[in-house]
Amino acid sequence: MRPEFGVVNFIGSLAAICTTIAFVPQLVRVYRLRTARDISLITFLVFSLGVFLWLLYGLFIHSLPIIFANGATLVLAMAILSLKLLYGRD
Repeated sequence: MRPEFGVVNFIGSLAAICTTIAFVPQLVRVYRLRTARDISLITFLVFSLGVFLWLLYGLFIHSLPIIFANGATLVLAMAILSLKLLYGRD
């Protein structure tokens, strides 16, 4: 039996919210402590590229949950990357 489209969108949206807000505590921590020594620059660069590509994919297929989730995640990841470059060389 196939789930209703609304249920599928709800699950996708809930997953998007969870994976997006997961980066907020890291961003707050780096900002408060003014250190990003424990954050891998390579990991966040690759992750940010992946999120950017997901954002492009969402734009191509016109999927609002994918667009909004990856747009927000990209903003958070870029903020963390910026702080890494600013504070990462303690």
